[in-house]
This record gives sequence, C-alpha cells and structure tokens, in this order.
Amino acid sequence: MPLQFLKGLRKDGKVESFKYNWIELELKKRTDDFRPESYSPSSYGFQDMVVSGKIGTERNWAERKKYCTANVYTNLTKLIADSQSPTNISLATFKPTEFLGFEIEEDEREWKREWREQINQLQMTFGDEDKKEQRELIPKLPYKFYYKFKDEAGTVSRLMIEDWEIGALFWNCLKAAEGDEAIALKKVREKYEKEFLNEKDLYLFLGTTREWHMRRGKNPFVIIGVFYPKIETQTELTFD
Repeated sequence: MPLQFLKGLRKDGKVESFKYNWIELELKKRTDDFRPESYSPSSYGFQDMVVSGKIGTERNWAERKKYCTANVYTNLTKLIADSQSPTNISLATFKPTEFLGFEIEEDEREWKREWREQINQLQMTFGDEDKKEQRELIPKLPYKFYYKFKDEAGTVSRLMIEDWEIGALFWNCLKAAEGDEAIALKKVREKYEKEFLNEKDLYLFLGTTREWHMRRGKNPFVIIGVFYPKIETQTELTFD
C-alpha cells in the first residue's frame, strides 16, 4: 500500500495525522510478516483507540528527541546488515553525514489497479458497516521525491520519500497555486531543499517495504518520514 495514503482515517472518511501523539491501541503481531516491528490493530474499527496527548516542540523538540534519536544509524551498510536475518530490522532513524540534494521526478498519474482495490477496501472499513459506502479515491501523487546523501563511510544513496507529509504539502501548495504544478513543486522544493537542508538538523526515518525486504534487496529502505528540529548552536543549548 502506498505510504502517502496511510495518514489516519476517521469514521467520517476524512484523514488526519496522529504523528507525535500518544495512542493507546490493542495490537496483534502480524503472522504474515516476518519484520519484528510489524503489528496490526486487533480491530480495524478502532473502537478501543485512545489518543491521550501530543508530544510538543518545546526546547527545540527536546521530548521528541528522547524517542526519535535514542538510537541513530550513521552507516547505511550497517543498517542494511541489521535488516538481514536474524534481526530483520525494518524501522530506523538515520543521520546522513552530508545531504547532496533533493530531487523530483514525474510519476504515473493514476493508481495501479491492485492499489486502487486495496485503497477502496480500506476506505470501506471505516464507513457505516451497514452501508459500506464507496468513497472517492484520494488522488495519486503525480511526482516522486528523493533525497540524495552520503553516510559516514562516504557511501552515496538516493532514497525515495514515501512520507504522507510531502504529499499533503504538494496538494496544499497546488490548491494555493490554483492548479499550477510548477509553482507547487517550487514550494515543495523550498521546504525540503532550502529550509530543511540549510536550516534544520535533519534526520530521516527509514522503513523497509515488505516486498523488497522479503527479496533481500540490495537496499530495501525508503524514507518514511523526516525529523527536523532547528540546528542548535552552543549558546542555544540548555541543561536541566
């Protein structure tokens, strides 16, 4: 399933982000997925889900850093080795030594048939159980976005950004630009290239796709999120 779709579905059919929220939810280990971090909700009705608060951005994301940067990889070869059996790591925080650029490529504008069927099925799960209404599909992103970077060993990688936030940014910019894709892409580039690479202490959340992890691909990881507190100078550091 394309990650750009999986934000957070509500029963009214709208989407919202639960990023950096504390969520209580009964889970069960996936029996059809060997990855250790792979779990599913016990009930896709989500009746038992409790959202109990948000982790804020105070003191330059200090509380978020406790969780998101507790274990950071800086060597991609080491991370890929850890993704092999028996550890099979499929989620990680990664800190490139140097970012080499942000790239945009055109992509297909329509969902593949199998993805369309999966999305329809998932959307119906959150509707009225008696009506099982069919909702309009969310539009497919017509572009792919990538970061190119070096790790501590000098290895150069180019990974696709499969984060729903970059998709939401594109659609919001497109709406503001009254449908002008060139203007929307310029705004996306300004944020992910100019702002993030020049003004933020940027980390990448990496995750594997099940298909390529099972195939033991050369590099099964994609970028599933970015972590972007401000760059701190020595004078900005505070101590408890």
